[in-house]
Amino acid sequence: MATYFDPKAWSPLRAVDLGMDLGKRLFDQSWVEQWTTFTTAWIDPVTDFGVGTVTALMPDVLMTLLSEGILSRFGGQEVSATLLGHDVRATLHTLKVRRRGANFQTKTVLTGMYWNEHLVQEITVIAHGVRLIPGVPTRIRSSQLDATGIISVAALLDWINSWQSDWMVEPGPDGLVLAKHRRRGIRALVDASITDNVLTITVHRAHWRKVRAPRSLTRLDPIVLAELPNQARILRAERVGQDIHFAADLPGMSGSFDLAQIRSAIVAGTTLIVF
Repeated sequence: MATYFDPKAWSPLRAVDLGMDLGKRLFDQSWVEQWTTFTTAWIDPVTDFGVGTVTALMPDVLMTLLSEGILSRFGGQEVSATLLGHDVRATLHTLKVRRRGANFQTKTVLTGMYWNEHLVQEITVIAHGVRLIPGVPTRIRSSQLDATGIISVAALLDWINSWQSDWMVEPGPDGLVLAKHRRRGIRALVDASITDNVLTITVHRAHWRKVRAPRSLTRLDPIVLAELPNQARILRAERVGQDIHFAADLPGMSGSFDLAQIRSAIVAGTTLIVF
């Protein structure tokens, strides 16, 4: 089975003629100079490439330079990005790439990630079927995203409160969640889990005003989580102590980026933008 590789220890020249002049120029220079050379070659391929070589070599070179440049500049540091319209900040630990047939697969590990100011303690994202499509801007597509991660119960409840208008939720005793209806005076201690996109809620105790609700009225049918953002599917989410461990997948997504802007962001350490 193929394993992920570190782009610093891998060169696309293993897949092409090691004696190609372009390869020597790209990989004998510093990575900043590589970016300068490569951006020119990308815009005007006739200058450095034969027609048949462009399609075969350019995606490998670009993926290597992107991953190596970003990891070299931001590895172990907090990186900020604008990703499909969302503001993201996180500490980058891993950014690896491997070729899978005609496409690529990437693995990214982040900690302390703020997604629109909501904190996710740790997340690993594997993108399958990644393709680069030449142009200005350059398009990037993936056929599927698999994500696993950890978020604290408190952070998740704050996130729920930001979009849930009827209920206020907060940590309760014994690791349960206290849910309060904002208008009807209903209070309930609940626990929940998600398996294969189905939410199961267990109500341990419920009161209306000071009257305890009978158990027959607190049994809730499982809820199918339909119409999640970006057609996401939650495979599992369960509480472990004060954290929630989750796994999810998303169907194919696409974005675009400006090579010159990405290069400038790597050199200056500023925000990366994928739009």
